[in-house]
Amino acid sequence: MYVCLCHGISDKKIRKLAIDEGITDIRGIKKCTALGSQCGKCVKLTKEILAETQYLQVQKAS
Repeated sequence: MYVCLCHGISDKKIRKLAIDEGITDIRGIKKCTALGSQCGKCVKLTKEILAETQYLQVQKAS
């Protein structure tokens, strides 16, 4: 699903960056992509995706 329509960034891209690059916050995502640089409507959902991804990674580790 597209999270950022302005720049065509998907939830898969966000999850991949979180897992592969260890990005845990919106600032890290913004450094790697243009997410949130236009209308900003995607920021809240991106934070939720990052939190969910972190939670799932912790669950896998335990």
